Amino acid sequence: MDFLKQMKEKAKKELQTIVLPESYEERNIKAAAAVLEEGLANIVLIGKKDEIIEKAGGLDIEKAIFIDPENYDRMDEFVSEFCEIRKSKGVTPEQALKTLMDPMAFGVMLVKMGVADGMVSGAVHSTADTLRPALQILKTKPGTELVSSFFIMVCKDTTYGDDGVLLFADCALNQNPNPAELACIAVDSAKSYEAFVGGEPRVAMLSHSSKGSAKHPDVDKVVEATKIAKEKAPEIKLDGELQLDSAIVEKVGAQKAPGSPVAGKANCLIFPDIDAGNIGYKLVQRFAGAEAYGPVLQGIAKPVNDLSRGCSAEDIVAVVAMTAVQAQISK
Repeated sequence: MDFLKQMKEKAKKELQTIVLPESYEERNIKAAAAVLEEGLANIVLIGKKDEIIEKAGGLDIEKAIFIDPENYDRMDEFVSEFCEIRKSKGVTPEQALKTLMDPMAFGVMLVKMGVADGMVSGAVHSTADTLRPALQILKTKPGTELVSSFFIMVCKDTTYGDDGVLLFADCALNQNPNPAELACIAVDSAKSYEAFVGGEPRVAMLSHSSKGSAKHPDVDKVVEATKIAKEKAPEIKLDGELQLDSAIVEKVGAQKAPGSPVAGKANCLIFPDIDAGNIGYKLVQRFAGAEAYGPVLQGIAKPVNDLSRGCSAEDIVAVVAMTAVQAQISK
């Protein structure tokens, strides 16, 4: 069974409620119809029911939960809670109400208040627009220092990773993480790999250098991050700094990093910055025909996930399934 089928089967076992706040947008409507038809999750659509159904043009979304912020019977409660959350900023009830009229903030508040279990957005909004209300309202998960992102890459060639499945991080969020941040990304990614894919994570801290083959401050950053990550989570199989071929090709790993518990068999690739990560996942996606599932955000108190603005309806369905599984795990 391939990765997406596994996610869908897991999602079906314990239905979660997922908000699609960009509810008037065509791809989101198509995705909502598909998710409901497949029984992957309950779907919340934000806005006026008759207008959204008209936009659907015959697609069956009648089983969705429609919530209009302008006529929501719990809005006073939401406003009060939002004021409490943002009291350090001196937010007034009037300001809170105005903010919650925005579907992005309202969608996150539905998750905060337990009406929904997670949210998927980003088909028409930027990552910042998705992440800002999530961090303001939900905040980070206890024990997590940083919100980061990952992709699950499913390659046609099953030579690398675990039968062709690897985790790439961070490819979408943190521009140029410092050593402590990079270590946090690595540790959280290992936990995400175990939760989503199963099996033991083997984490490679990627660089243009393998075990001192090059000298540069960029290499020093990865070396320091590796040291911090090992101290934070000594139970995780993690090593660096490693070049890409040292990380995933057994013969090369044995030559360049003999004795490493990870070299030649890594299934979690931690990139030194977002440039390397974003370019790397897209190269594998386009040149190797790999399926890229994500970005999935890790470190937020409850699941909120971002989409590429170039996503398809099928991509949204996949991220909804993963968000539902993430919600199951978080419970």
